[in-house]
Amino acid sequence: MPSLRFSVEGASVVPHAASPLVALTVRIENAPPDETIHATLLSCQVRIDAPLRSYAPSERDRLRDLFGEADQWSRSLRGLLWTHAAVTVPPFQGSTRVDLHLPCSADLSSGAAKYFYALESGHIPLTLQFSGTVFYQADEGLQIARIPWDREAVFRLDVAVWKQMMAAYYPNTAFLSLRADVFDRLHRYRAAHGLPTWDHAVERLLGPERPS
Repeated sequence: MPSLRFSVEGASVVPHAASPLVALTVRIENAPPDETIHATLLSCQVRIDAPLRSYAPSERDRLRDLFGEADQWSRSLRGLLWTHAAVTVPPFQGSTRVDLHLPCSADLSSGAAKYFYALESGHIPLTLQFSGTVFYQADEGLQIARIPWDREAVFRLDVAVWKQMMAAYYPNTAFLSLRADVFDRLHRYRAAHGLPTWDHAVERLLGPERPS
């Protein structure tokens, strides 16, 4: 029966996809190494282990919306669910590598997007929890086994990869969800003042920027 182990060897931006994606290169190793794996339907839950890194004062300020004031972080700083992903692994013996594509959102109503937006540099500590189904060859013929729920891998995703992904898909752009009634008010304000873009409307409402 297969005994799969997982590790993450790197991360990259997936170019020209229909929506933003980061690819994690996952290495899969099986014991016994001469066993034939015909296919693996692999699922993965990716969590952000926020307490496992330090934060600059400016990052703490931007994370206030998620975790509260810094003096509360001993109680409120916690892990976050980032996303779920799945991939079909082709046949292999011994070990193989596969790219796991993680969907990314720029919507700042998402907790994960808020977290990524707040970071300036360093790494994002991730835990990947794997599950799924393995189809393998045995003396009795083709067999099916479940991947145990305790299969995990940890990885430190460079913040620069996230920033590179956002710059590639949304250059100099951020997204904010509004209630429908608030958007209607903003729409009427923009039309009433003859403002050409949403940026002009928001800038007018905010007024001139004052030194901090």
